[in-house]
Amino acid sequence: MGRAGITAERLVGAAAELADEVGFENVTLSALARRFGVRDASLYSHVRNLRELRARLALLAGGELIDRIADAVAGRAGKDALTAFADAYRAYALAHPGRYAATQARVDPDALAPELLADSPAVRRTADITYGMLRGYGLDEPDLTDAVRLLRATFHGYCVLEAAGAFAHPRAVQASWDRAVDALHAALEHWPRETPRRPD
Repeated sequence: MGRAGITAERLVGAAAELADEVGFENVTLSALARRFGVRDASLYSHVRNLRELRARLALLAGGELIDRIADAVAGRAGKDALTAFADAYRAYALAHPGRYAATQARVDPDALAPELLADSPAVRRTADITYGMLRGYGLDEPDLTDAVRLLRATFHGYCVLEAAGAFAHPRAVQASWDRAVDALHAALEHWPRETPRRPD
């Protein structure tokens, strides 16, 4: 493929495909230049450097993930919403390992033009949908933040271990996943409220 037609969007899309093939950490500008059949220097008119490319990839993947979750949870509440959220998260992580790894990367604000990060619909939607689902359990801050961290740690840890083939026990992985979601639902329904500290 010649250099004609290369845009930042096409470049990031190709980076997403490459990430799923070889891993997020192995995405380089040189590898993408080879894919497009151009010199490395030709790509610098579309992204400033590898940091910007990876930051853009993280936003793209984050948008894809939250779009799938949003479709899954639409019209649902309580345990149904939590299960749909969890299943959509896991399905994306397993189907797109490189892109999923990108969603876990911290987006360096210095790597992007301020408007790209500040106006990212993925960032806003992720917060709105995740916190909205958890408010259905009657949670408010600081419990909301604590619950988000619990869900993220559980989903991420499970998906990474599953993708690595770390669950060797004959018990079906799907069965354990379903029970994990059941346990999270129970925890959210009986969330331990933070006791206000007494003044000294």
